[in-house]
Amino acid sequence: MTATLIPDPRRVLRPLAAAAALALLAGCASFSPDGGFGGVEQAARQHLAKDLRWARSGADREAIDRRVAELLQQPLGADAAVQLALLNNRGLQAAFFELGITEADLVQAGRLANPGFSFGRSTRGDEREIERGLHLNLGRLLAMPLLREVEQRRFAQAQGLAAMQVLALAADTRKAWVQAVAAEESVRYATQVMQAAEASAELARRMAQVGNFNPLQQAREQSFHADAALALARAQQARLATRERLTRLLGLWGAQTAFRLPERLPDLPAAPRDLPEVERTAIAQRLDVQGARLAAEQTAKNLGLTRTTRFVNVLELGLMRNGSNEAPTQSAWEVGFELPLFDFGTARVARAESLYGQAVNRAAETAINARSEVREAYGAYRTAWDIAKHQRDEIVPLKRRIAEENLLRYNGMLIGVFELLADARSQIAGVNAAIEALRDFWLAQADLDMALVGKPSLSAAAAPAAPAAAAAGDGGH
Repeated sequence: MTATLIPDPRRVLRPLAAAAALALLAGCASFSPDGGFGGVEQAARQHLAKDLRWARSGADREAIDRRVAELLQQPLGADAAVQLALLNNRGLQAAFFELGITEADLVQAGRLANPGFSFGRSTRGDEREIERGLHLNLGRLLAMPLLREVEQRRFAQAQGLAAMQVLALAADTRKAWVQAVAAEESVRYATQVMQAAEASAELARRMAQVGNFNPLQQAREQSFHADAALALARAQQARLATRERLTRLLGLWGAQTAFRLPERLPDLPAAPRDLPEVERTAIAQRLDVQGARLAAEQTAKNLGLTRTTRFVNVLELGLMRNGSNEAPTQSAWEVGFELPLFDFGTARVARAESLYGQAVNRAAETAINARSEVREAYGAYRTAWDIAKHQRDEIVPLKRRIAEENLLRYNGMLIGVFELLADARSQIAGVNAAIEALRDFWLAQADLDMALVGKPSLSAAAAPAAPAAAAAGDGGH
């Protein structure tokens, strides 16, 4: 057997071995103690002032269950509902495990690929030859620092995405809580309208029996009673739907679904927020804007990696040791690489450049949308505050004053019982409209809070007046 050897291969192998050893030492980074959860937890404290916990073990799950039980012992306020959702929502817990997945990729990127070993035995007459080979992916070794940097940025992106999911869940939970409490109030007032309608319809029926009511008057009262019954059924369905949505966000089931809510929404603040620099604030702290910027930067660096490694797609280092029973043992090394005869890597570079252009434009779009969304959210917030204040300070007091005057006129026998009942229905409908205005304000504030830190899900414009309110107007005399 013959073999061509480069003189003194140890002089060539020594630097490569040193480089491999350094890469292995640098790449064998262990997993972080918190799995990257610390940054997400800090974002929750900074923007929400709430605790966050990742249930990675049975002990963590038990601690969360104890905290959930404590929160459910009292009527669930808005802040308590947000805290409960952040601890107990299983979708959010599943999102946290994405951190573990990306961190595993980061650690893997810092580790050299396993070497390959080959063993061969051949015979030729009485001669037996044994070949042993050790192969190492040298291209992976050279590109390891760049690959690790790419995975580090992807891990940072995963942290940002998890933080965004935390903030989005908090905003959705707060809005669901507002809608559920408002629905409870609406059912209560719709019930009062129904009671007034029943009394009016029964009185009309009796008066018609004795001939003191004509068919048209009786039909009007019966029509109002039918409308009130329909409005109550719709209000009860809305209460069920909003409560179930809140239950899903809280991650509750079984006996936990019997949680209690406050009887009414919080009062309207004395004054709205004044945010003259609302756009600048949003651009500075919105996590989706930061994430889009980070994605563009990562794509740019990935483009540099693609250009750097376009000719070293396959690069291997091999060590060989041959033994024979008729010749001295032979040692050698070899380096194998891909010849760029047909594929010069231009397609991969062009693709990376297109991805970079795409990321830059998406980052610009995110920033433009953020400015528009925060302007819309702030405008809706101020308008909702003005409407709720007008309802509280103008409409409701006027309705109350009219009711007091009509009661005096009824006591003086200047109006009849049906006029008094119609006015009572109108006053109840006015209170229900005030509840809806207050609900819309708190929804608008939740949207504004989210728009300042991330992409909001802006509430639709206020719906038309409820059927009960319209019915109250139709039932008047």
